[in-house]
Amino acid sequence: MVANECIAYRDSKGGLHGTAEKATLEDLAAVLGRVGDEGGMTAGVARMIFDKRAEIERVFAEHDAIIASADSRRPEEAGASAPVPSAQIHVVNGAA
Repeated sequence: MVANECIAYRDSKGGLHGTAEKATLEDLAAVLGRVGDEGGMTAGVARMIFDKRAEIERVFAEHDAIIASADSRRPEEAGASAPVPSAQIHVVNGAA
């Protein structure tokens, strides 16, 4: 057998994965920590976050815009992240 080249992706802990997606999912799982009894839900939650990335990023962008708008109306409290009464509530459907 002849040596050949392969591409692998390293997660933040140094583990090698066959795809960038698998490495990213491992990193997401590490950020989440243990979810559920004995951490059994962590991989599923990481997958859901990965799959719903665009929606999640949109919700955070809208949240940031709401906070920035509130902060601009209260210059003496700039940087405060107190709840804004008129903030929108977003629900991300968990159905796959």
